[in-house]
Amino acid sequence: MSASKSKAAPWWLSGPALLLFTVLLVVPLGLTAVLSFNAYDPATGPKSGEFTLAHYALVFSDSYYLGIFWRTFWVSALVTLICVLIGAPEAYVLSRMRNPWRSALLLVVLAPLLVSVVVRAFGWSMLLGPEGAVNGLLQLLGIGPVKILYTNAAVVIALVHVMLPFMVIPVWTSLQKLDPGVENAALSLNATPFTTLRRIVLPQVMPGILSGSLIVFGLAASSFAIPGLLGGRRLKMVATIVYDEYLSELNWPLGAAVALVLLVANLAVMLSYNRLVEGRYKKALG
Repeated sequence: MSASKSKAAPWWLSGPALLLFTVLLVVPLGLTAVLSFNAYDPATGPKSGEFTLAHYALVFSDSYYLGIFWRTFWVSALVTLICVLIGAPEAYVLSRMRNPWRSALLLVVLAPLLVSVVVRAFGWSMLLGPEGAVNGLLQLLGIGPVKILYTNAAVVIALVHVMLPFMVIPVWTSLQKLDPGVENAALSLNATPFTTLRRIVLPQVMPGILSGSLIVFGLAASSFAIPGLLGGRRLKMVATIVYDEYLSELNWPLGAAVALVLLVANLAVMLSYNRLVEGRYKKALG
């Protein structure tokens, strides 16, 4: 009797979390999947009980939707790359600093998370606008004015600002597990600082870079506020298309189909990237 109770204990302990996960994630996703197959009549709306694959066929065959998916993923990939190039060195510097400078810099990194994404988007719209501070500086340098707002550049800049903490924190956490004596040993054996970083530090912080990259890419690909406010109505991404289909066109089945295609494509890209980087990480560590 005691053995059966011990086996059931983990299920009882995880039961509330599993129930919450089911109610808040699995059930809504299931209902969205069912909705995506419903037929749609512009006059009456979704037809419950009538199912069709027309919405998925439209998403995969229409160049309009394919172009939006392509823009979403290359923008997300570019944002992820920039966050890696900025966030990994920033986390390395942060890990080598001493208090109180480390605490101050960590507060600077985390401070954007305390402000709403919408507020940050409006702030960037003022900075990047025709009369904003960025164009004012460019005019002083004899370059401006340059159209930045409502372009891909504006979306990338704002997304990097929003997503950078999600790259710094995982890399910084990985660096906390790194023994400084390993670097000192490599330097004592006449390894250059660059070689030490490339062959000692980088392989060991690769899990943090991988985690941060997956988080940044996933959040950037599904971002709505930044593309909606800084990209304008012409520069659409997948999340803004889902919003338009639900609230403007009232075509809920098509909006659900686009959302599910984004989810599956996002998972496919992230799992492929995870397998690629994890394989190289294991190979590097032997």
